[in-house]
Amino acid sequence: MAAGNFKDKDMQSIIGWILRVGVIVSMTVVVFGGAVYLYRHGHSIPDYSAFNGVPQFVYPSNIISGILAFRGRAIIQAGIILLISTPVLRIIFSFIGFIIEKDRLYTFISLLVLLIIVASMLSGHAG
Repeated sequence: MAAGNFKDKDMQSIIGWILRVGVIVSMTVVVFGGAVYLYRHGHSIPDYSAFNGVPQFVYPSNIISGILAFRGRAIIQAGIILLISTPVLRIIFSFIGFIIEKDRLYTFISLLVLLIIVASMLSGHAG
């Protein structure tokens, strides 16, 4: 599809497809991780007398090693990360679409939103 033939409706279609696929894939990964977790730990009786904090899957390397070890919690967390990254992909593709459409205002706004998200991710602050 040439840039001259690219229309706003085409971009909306692509973005809608990205959002649908992102949600379906992340939901599938979370359900699969839940099934793995229940298969491995479904017989366990939880002990609520002691508080157990966040699992060790805080860093991407731990999540990847947890997935490779077939741990349900790591698979669930990967699905949640996929779900969170879906709207970010939408912003990236909107940014690309606005560049193709040569819409400077919305290109700038999309870039600003992306920069805010990246700065928040790197700083660890959400505001």
